[in-house]
Amino acid sequence: MEWKSTSRQGDELMDGTRATDGEETARQKQSDRRSGASLPQVLLYSDGACSGNPGPGGWAFILRHPASGKELVQSGAERETTNNRMELTAVIRGLEALRRRSRVTVITDSQYVGKGFSEWLPGWRANGWMRKVKGKLVPVKNDDLWRRLAELLDKHEVQFRHVYGHTGHAENERCDQLAVEAYRKLMRGE
Repeated sequence: MEWKSTSRQGDELMDGTRATDGEETARQKQSDRRSGASLPQVLLYSDGACSGNPGPGGWAFILRHPASGKELVQSGAERETTNNRMELTAVIRGLEALRRRSRVTVITDSQYVGKGFSEWLPGWRANGWMRKVKGKLVPVKNDDLWRRLAELLDKHEVQFRHVYGHTGHAENERCDQLAVEAYRKLMRGE
């Protein structure tokens, strides 16, 4: 697992995996290693947006399978949330959409998601989903989402790549537009 920051277009970035059932996943991983089977490579572009923090928010992802050219685009919204929750939700929903183990590169502008994945998550798990603040252990914020993401990361080979938001990265900009549209629709009652 790694976290890299880049300002390059995400199309060139690949490397990650995901599965659906714990037991099946473990058996499949062993089978893949023994047979040398290649896992499908997919790109997961994600973004979250919030009007106020907390406030209404939206999430969106674009899941792309470069070998076939197929794409899945989804978005959603919540009335009262935070930007960090929407960033996490976008990644989770994208990983949940995969039907089988895959090598996934998550491309996001969220340093919160990337650092959580590469730096904080191992410690949180070891500390029972607690973190240290001024020498005291306190619950991890958004632990429900971090726990779900951890389950999905265990099922897949996932790599995170950082892109800077609002710098013209086509897929990141599209996800941002979809996330904003989603919470605006929610607020209009559509």
